[in-house]
Amino acid sequence: MAGMGDSLTRQSEGEVMDSPAEAQAYARADFSQVNQLFVDRLLELAGNAPALAALDLGTGPADIPIRLARLRADWLITAIDASEAMLGLARQAVAAAALEGRICLLQRDAKKTSLPGGSFDVIFSNSILHHVANALELWREIRRLARPGALVFMRDLFRPPTAKRAADIVAAYASSETPLLQEEYYRSLLAAYTPEEIVQQLRQAKLPLEVKTVSDRHVDVFGRLA
Repeated sequence: MAGMGDSLTRQSEGEVMDSPAEAQAYARADFSQVNQLFVDRLLELAGNAPALAALDLGTGPADIPIRLARLRADWLITAIDASEAMLGLARQAVAAAALEGRICLLQRDAKKTSLPGGSFDVIFSNSILHHVANALELWREIRRLARPGALVFMRDLFRPPTAKRAADIVAAYASSETPLLQEEYYRSLLAAYTPEEIVQQLRQAKLPLEVKTVSDRHVDVFGRLA
C-alpha cells in the first residue's frame, strides 16, 4: 500500500472480477448486513408498486436479488454480471434458493447490455461504479434501459482523500477478511469516484438523480427518471 501520505487521484482497477479465486473470496465474505441494508433502502424508495421488472447491474454472487425476491414475490429480476466466475456462483445460489423462475442471470457488460431499451421499472446496483473506467457509458446505458418513471438506485464506495484514509477504512471494516479481499477492498477504494465526480457524470448524462453520502465510505445515487 504505497503512497500512504499522498492525496488520491483515481486509480483504475479491472472491470471484471473473472479470477475464480477472487470470486470465491468475495462470495465467502460476510456482506449480509450491508446487503440487507441495501435491499431495505431499495424497497423504501420503490414503495408498494406491484409487478415490477427490475435489473441488477453487476450482481456478483446474486445475494441481493435473492434477498429482494424473497421479500417481493411480484418482482421479476434480471441480474447481470460480466464475470463467468461470479455467475457460476450466482447460479448455484439462485438454484439453492429455488428462485430460478424469478431471477434471470445473464453474462453482460453493464455498459452495453444488449437488453431491450425501456424495459425496466427499477435499475439497481451495489458497488459496480468503481469498477467502470468510463462511467458515462454506464449512466447512458441506464438511461436507455429505464422505462419512463423508472427508479434508479446505486450504492458504491467513494474515494477517500488520502491513501492512509483508505488503509484505515480497510482496517476498520475488513480486518477479519482474507488478505486477498483486503487488498481488493483497498484497490476498490482507490478506484472509486468522489461524490463530486459522480455529480458531474450525471450532469453529462442528463440524469436527474440525487447523490448523497450515506456513510464514511458509501455514496448513494437515486431517483426516478422522467
